[in-house]
Amino acid sequence: MSDPRLAIIPGRFDNVKRIIAVSSGKGGVGKSMVAVALALSLRARSNKVGLLDLDFTSPSTHVILGAEGLYPEEEKGITPPVTQGLSYMSIVHYSEDEPVPLRGLDASNAIIELLAITRWEELDYLIIDMPPGIGDATLDMLRLIPRIEFLVVTTPSQLAYESVRKLLVLLQDQKIPIIGVVENMVIKQTDHIKEEIHKIGSRYLGAIDHDASVEAAIGHPEKLEMTRFYRQVEEIGEGI
Repeated sequence: MSDPRLAIIPGRFDNVKRIIAVSSGKGGVGKSMVAVALALSLRARSNKVGLLDLDFTSPSTHVILGAEGLYPEEEKGITPPVTQGLSYMSIVHYSEDEPVPLRGLDASNAIIELLAITRWEELDYLIIDMPPGIGDATLDMLRLIPRIEFLVVTTPSQLAYESVRKLLVLLQDQKIPIIGVVENMVIKQTDHIKEEIHKIGSRYLGAIDHDASVEAAIGHPEKLEMTRFYRQVEEIGEGI
């Protein structure tokens, strides 16, 4: 018997103009920071923006935003609460920041449930903070969310890029639109990552310098918006 929730999910995004999944090949590359900064910068340009944290293994966007005590409203589904001008949805609304040890079918079921019950208002952009890698959660998103586009985050590390390369090849094979690749935490600018990305036919969106001030801005969006990191994400966002 087919899951009736699967028929509901596509309609939940009818009022969303663009759906951008911020993804990475592995953790620790600053993916969530990029997702939050991108959402805030798009909102600052008078767009209606939503942020969906689907990184069930280690959700962190609520920490970056300093968002506490948020609860969705329930009416024929759930309406995301608003924080910092963003319509914001995350598993932490229900898990209360406790570990969510989901694997395999359980993880897929949780994603399907969250997508099926969430009612998004009219949005110009929905930014999705994806789980890292190319596991079940990423594969679920490719089949469940219509019109999804990927913005991929790497660092100058060869190990980080190798995992990103595999993700890019998967997306290309599945004919999923790739906005491009952001090189984060750059200490010394080289063309190595840029050249590697061009070799496989993807777009290099730009480099974001390592910015030590970002750590102190966690939990304080107004401080984050004053950092060089935010300004560089903002510049990249202007071109997507």
